[in-house]
Amino acid sequence: MAINSRFAIAIHILTMLNDDNQEPKTSEYLADSVNTNPVFIRRIMGGLRKAGLVDSQPGAGGGAFLARPPDQINLLDIYKAVEEEQLFSLHTHQPNQYCPCGENIQPILQGVFGKAEVALEQSLAETTLAQIKQAVFSQDKLPKFTNR
Repeated sequence: MAINSRFAIAIHILTMLNDDNQEPKTSEYLADSVNTNPVFIRRIMGGLRKAGLVDSQPGAGGGAFLARPPDQINLLDIYKAVEEEQLFSLHTHQPNQYCPCGENIQPILQGVFGKAEVALEQSLAETTLAQIKQAVFSQDKLPKFTNR
């Protein structure tokens, strides 16, 4: 199963836009850093633009730039801008309602998945783009997490 990388790439893009010179960046420039195609960058930028996180300047010397200060953009904002699907999904087909497990599993999973999604959203909301930039471009790294 492939894992979607839009969220990580969106964070990468916004971190690149959050540099000290604040000049607009082209999709080609951003794609070079991400090591992907500029068309893919432009697709992600569309969601970021729609969410009010980036804006663009057309013409020579134009490109994308942050639409809000980086300390006012958190990872949840970015996640919601680029991820269209729920984090977890239930069965694609209705389970067998004559089976005790099939009859009861979906409401149980909805509760478990809902709790996990709330925890994820709360965690993402705690980290701003400014903190990501600080961690990426300095020795002050974000806390490391251990596997539990």
